[in-house]
Amino acid sequence: MGAEQVLKSALGDVGWQATRKLATIPPTAGVPDPEPLSLPGRGHTVVVDVGPRHAPAVILLHSVACTGLLTWYPVLKRLSANHRVVVFDQRWHGQGIRSHDFSLEDCADDVVAVADALGIDQFMVAGYSMGGMVGQLTARRCPDRVTGLVLCSTASNFRRGVRQRVALDLFGRTLHLLRDQARIGLVPGEPRRERLARLEDHRWALEEFRSTSPWAIAVALDEIGRFDSTPWLHTLDLPAAVVVTSRDGFIAPAHQRSLARRIAGAATYEIPAGHTACVFAADQFVAALTAACTSVQAALADSAPPPASAAS
Repeated sequence: MGAEQVLKSALGDVGWQATRKLATIPPTAGVPDPEPLSLPGRGHTVVVDVGPRHAPAVILLHSVACTGLLTWYPVLKRLSANHRVVVFDQRWHGQGIRSHDFSLEDCADDVVAVADALGIDQFMVAGYSMGGMVGQLTARRCPDRVTGLVLCSTASNFRRGVRQRVALDLFGRTLHLLRDQARIGLVPGEPRRERLARLEDHRWALEEFRSTSPWAIAVALDEIGRFDSTPWLHTLDLPAAVVVTSRDGFIAPAHQRSLARRIAGAATYEIPAGHTACVFAADQFVAALTAACTSVQAALADSAPPPASAAS
């Protein structure tokens, strides 16, 4: 399989066509700046914390080779209408924790440390790709803290070897495409103001992408290759939903559907997009994610004990 075919397979038809022609991404105007956050005994990261403080909290966990904002910025406005939304850079990514070693278990414990630092007792977790694996571990390790789970474009295991090499090639080529579009992304007849805004969007995305080193990506991918939740995934007892990217060439749709079947009662939402759906098919992804979070919140409300009757 040639490099172009690999990239097309992983992105999916929608993302590939967008990348090849223009690499159109959602506007970045108004994306909040992350704030530094100290996690005692663990290190420092950056966080975005938006939405009503009294609303149900959801912590969003990003994909490998990305930052929190690069994965999740298209969903912030819509999701924060009814949720307190927290996004942070996971360790070894972006401005996340710098540590001697990298493990998904440490990433899961970081999630709880972020919640503690922000004064959040219980929260829903939504994870994309690697973030979905971290989310599974967080739910298992801290069942008293995680109220619900939304897993996007992820699986219960990730086969090592060929797919890791493909992934590294994919991310490298995506970087070059974004860089080239940031330099020469011209559209005939496009007004100058719109063109400059679009180029600024690409430059922002490029900087976010480049903030994680190739070495960190390689180490994270190796760790992902060791992940396997199949022996215990069925033991998770919480409302869950799975967003399947049905044209995904990075994590096979069949593996994503298998993940959903392993969690009792999990709702499934499918979109015809590839592994970069969070940005390159943002309209579809935001709608599916919002529906998934709503279904989890509804399940939580249904399972809540009825209020005690007032004493006579």
